Parts: sequence; C-alpha cells; structure tokens
Amino acid sequence: DLQICQHRAPTCCTKKMEESYQAAVRRERTQSIQALNFELKYMIVGHITAFQEAFESLLRFAENRTSSLFETAYRPMAKEAAEPVKELFTDISLYILGAETTVESAVLHFFDSLFPLVYSRLINPGITDLSEDYTECLRLTRQDINPFGHYSKNLVTELSKSLWASRMLSQALSLGIEVINSTEHAALSKECGRALVRMQYCPHCQGLTLIRPCVGYCLNVMRGCLASVAELDGHWREFISTLEYLTNEVAASHELEVALSGIWSSINEAILHAQLNGPQLSATVDKVCGQPKQQEGNLSSASIVPVKEVTGTQTFVMAHTSLNNRRREFISYMKRSRTFYASIAERLCDGDLVMRDSSTCWNGEDVV
Repeated sequence: DLQICQHRAPTCCTKKMEESYQAAVRRERTQSIQALNFELKYMIVGHITAFQEAFESLLRFAENRTSSLFETAYRPMAKEAAEPVKELFTDISLYILGAETTVESAVLHFFDSLFPLVYSRLINPGITDLSEDYTECLRLTRQDINPFGHYSKNLVTELSKSLWASRMLSQALSLGIEVINSTEHAALSKECGRALVRMQYCPHCQGLTLIRPCVGYCLNVMRGCLASVAELDGHWREFISTLEYLTNEVAASHELEVALSGIWSSINEAILHAQLNGPQLSATVDKVCGQPKQQEGNLSSASIVPVKEVTGTQTFVMAHTSLNNRRREFISYMKRSRTFYASIAERLCDGDLVMRDSSTCWNGEDVV
C-alpha cells in the first residue's frame, strides 16, 4: 500500500512511515531555508537597528541643540517652547519610521505653536492675558502674515529632501525582512513533498540509510520545489539596486545629518526675522485678533541676542562617521546577495545532503 517509495524489492516501510517522512521533509525544508536566510536576515535586522540607533542619536543631538538655543538666547520663552520643540522632533522621528505624516505638517505645526510665544514674550513682552482664544487667533494668523519669512519654508524644503530618502530606506529594509520571512513559510506542494521523500527517505525503505542523493537529482528536485521562490530573483536584484540608490541618496548632498544639525539655526533665523518685523506684525495682529491686556508701564521688546554655534560638534561628527561606515558595510554585503534567490536550490543541495566524493548515490529509483 505504499504511495511514494514503491520498489520491486522487499521493503521495510509502511504507509504510516511514508506519512511521517512527508512531515519530516516539510519541517526540514523550512529549517534549511531558515538557516540559509539567517545571515541575510541578521544583516538587515542589524542594519535597521544600527540605522535607528544612529538616527535617534542624531535626533537627540539636534533636539538638544534646539533646546539650548531657547535656553541661551530666548530665555523668556524657553520653558513654554520646550513642548513644541519635543513635538517637532517626535514627528520627524515618526515620519522616518513610516508614519502617515509629512515633514511640512510637522514643521508648520511647530511654527504655529511658536508664533504665540514669540509674539507675547519677545515682540510684545507686556502681554499678560494670553487666553486660549487669543493664542488660537495668533496660531491661525501665522499662516496668513508669515511672521517667520522664508525661513519656515526653507526648513521644510531642506528636511523634506534629506528625510525622504531615509524614510524610504527604512521602509525598504522592513520590506526586505517581510520578503525573507515569507519565503521561509512558502507552502510546499503535495508533489514537492512526495519528491523530497523519494529523494531523502525512500532509500531507507531498502535499508540504505547511509546512501545520499546524486547532485544532479537533488538540483532537479529542489529547483522544482522552489520554482516560486526562484521567481523572486529579478525582483530581489531590483530591490538591491533600489537599496543602493537610497543609501547613496541618504549620503548625498542633502544629508540627513547636516539637515538635522541645522534645524536650530533655521529656527533662530526665523525668530530674528519676526523680531525685526515686530512693529508691522503687531499692527496686523491688532487688526485681526484685537489688542490683548498689557502690563502698566512701558516695556520694551526683548533685545535681540546673537547666537553663536551651539557646542557638541564632536558628538555630531562621531555619529555622522558611524552612520556612513555602517551604510558602506551594509550595501557592500547586500550587493553580494544579489543572486540569493537564483542560487537557493544550489545552496540547499550543498554540504551533507548530497553525495559528492563517492562513486555511488541515489537517483530516486536505485543506487547508481
């Protein structure tokens, strides 16, 4: 009653043993593909982790620089500006990790929150009653009167260019892991399962427990079983090319590191621009939002404080170098994996599975 290991000679197998063999080959094939995938997956996961760690380090560095700007140059509003600054960098982080948000919405939301503070603490420091309605009016007016000049839009442009490639790279790496995981659990057809049993276990039914499959026979069986996986070859090569392109884009002229480290400078220029145009802004705001309550006495607007370069360049340079080195190592490895799916059958038939240095091997029917 054997269905797979039928042979003219007497056999020591039963139908139940054949079923056990079919379960075994399914399990073994999954394990062997997982073993092949391990190094590739390890490299990609390692790079995702390293990329995110280096990115978070740069982001914290840029956030600390921006916070230092308010604490040193704009102390009257430093405490209240802390939350908008934190939100800005959280939104940037979420954007890179693939959240449904945009750089433009993150930056403009920050400047919307910043304008009421700049207006009431720097341009008109005598304002005492900053009600919710008045604050909201200032936020909405910011979009119309553009108190920060071209600096807010410039920041959007610079960050969008540099963060786009980083966002795409992050998503591409996650996609790579999904592809590898899906190949590990690809369904094994009934015919493939039978062919694997015939190749690996039918010799046992003849008492030939030490004989192993012939190389050519193994390749034929594995190529048939892995035809759907091998179809990934063209797409995988294209994926590697895209990774290479994105890696070069991230490291190109609009570098992520440079853009992040320059955020504080753009914000500083924007605030200085608003202060210099204080009288015109006040006149327009009074017409739109009305006049808020003022303290008694003549309070002059806060003086403009020139800001020098915020310290911490060494940390930035180290993070920058580390990220660039990791990129180079990673893309070099990934380029070597271009043929991963084209050669998967050859690699599965390598090693202990087949008989290489002997004159006898199993061809699916007999010892040859």
